[in-house]
Amino acid sequence: MDMYKVMTVCTGNICRSPTGEFLLKDAAARADLPLQVASSGISNEERGNPIDRRAQKVLDELGIDTTTHRAQQFNSQDFDRFDLILAMDTNHHQALKRLAPNDAAAAKVRLMREFDPAVAHQPLEDLGIYDPWYGNQEDFYETFEMIRAAVPGVLAYVEEALESQ
Repeated sequence: MDMYKVMTVCTGNICRSPTGEFLLKDAAARADLPLQVASSGISNEERGNPIDRRAQKVLDELGIDTTTHRAQQFNSQDFDRFDLILAMDTNHHQALKRLAPNDAAAAKVRLMREFDPAVAHQPLEDLGIYDPWYGNQEDFYETFEMIRAAVPGVLAYVEEALESQ
């Protein structure tokens, strides 16, 4: 079975996208699914920085170690290296679609919450995960819940894609 590759993308790669990355990695390991996950940011302003301490606190409570994370910027080669690119918010989704070199690359870009069955029926513009960076710890728990709710749907999508290879 081949390895499926997913990248999660937010603004600076210190809050939402690493939360998505670590939750997907943890869930894939538990499901014994051959999934490689990375994360990045549209911006390079946080490049090299660790995960935000408030996001780290949420993941620490689940026993997920995030100490190896260092923020990186999304680059155009990522379209070739990854099978699915999950935008955390609608502005990331639009930016990634604009960066896509062709229709096949653009088709890889989806919103993370498109995979949450509780909200997937809503219009795309309503599926963004807002940036908790400006808020307090409670905002990070809310963001975590939005991301966590989409994880099973992403894994089901990956499993189906692997089976059809």
